[in-house]
Amino acid sequence: MHSLIEDFLFYLRHERGQSEQTQKTYSGLLGRFVAWAGTQGITDWKSVTLSHLMSYIQHERTRALETEPENSVQKLSSESVYLEIAALRAFYRFAENEKLLPSNVAENLSLPRRWKRLPKSLTNQEIDALLKFGETETPASLCDRAILELAYASGLRLAELRSIRIEQLHLDAGFINVIGKGNKERVVPLGRKAVEAIQRYLGNAGRPKLVTVKSPANLFITRRGTPFAANTMWLRIKNRVQRAGIARNITPHMLRHSFATHLLENGADLRVIQELLGHASISTTEVYTHVGGERLREIHRKFHPRS
Repeated sequence: MHSLIEDFLFYLRHERGQSEQTQKTYSGLLGRFVAWAGTQGITDWKSVTLSHLMSYIQHERTRALETEPENSVQKLSSESVYLEIAALRAFYRFAENEKLLPSNVAENLSLPRRWKRLPKSLTNQEIDALLKFGETETPASLCDRAILELAYASGLRLAELRSIRIEQLHLDAGFINVIGKGNKERVVPLGRKAVEAIQRYLGNAGRPKLVTVKSPANLFITRRGTPFAANTMWLRIKNRVQRAGIARNITPHMLRHSFATHLLENGADLRVIQELLGHASISTTEVYTHVGGERLREIHRKFHPRS
């Protein structure tokens, strides 16, 4: 059963151009099903029926979380169940199209309704505090500043920040070429502050002092001259968040959300934001059309005659 999953992951990687993280997610979700199937005496995908899949989903809905105590009443979220069903459906669709399985027994699995969570973003004041660097410049601090300025100026995903290469920069013209999900390329303009931060980092006091003979052409490299791992880059950003005095929990996507939210609040067209973010569908971008409470109060004060 695992060999068929490997075929599916190969397809995701080489034909769909999916990210490494997406592949790991699918591998983990499908591996969990194979482990459960083993407890039911199922050792071949051809033996799996729709009733088996439904029993597995019910098992997942009711099982205790691995990170919680045994007596915990907290169960798997509907979002996690959604991902497990989506992974099975995608796998079976691939296996049927490639004639690896005789039929798609997952096609009648219905996906639960997903609650659209409003994206959390930083305030303008928090962004100003985060991008205010007061210490003596070092290669590492110049790198941190360039990462943060580029993230906020362009709305790049963390994976895109990590993989951006020097040849993708066009600083004189004020834009970068980004290779996003599915190997789709997009052009993203850069503001003056981001260009200045990157140029300063590329100067003699910055990146050249981090480079070793084995360093790749990635724009951002660690103190050892190696590319950033996802966790390493995010820990660097979180450290800067704490040093800026921002107490609330910050997620990797919040700089990207801040980029989109602040553009929309200042009058940018939703289609333009979709293009800049690299969203395949406008429905994904529409989540940013919510209006925050402070913005509502500001509009009410400005336009209502009795405010």
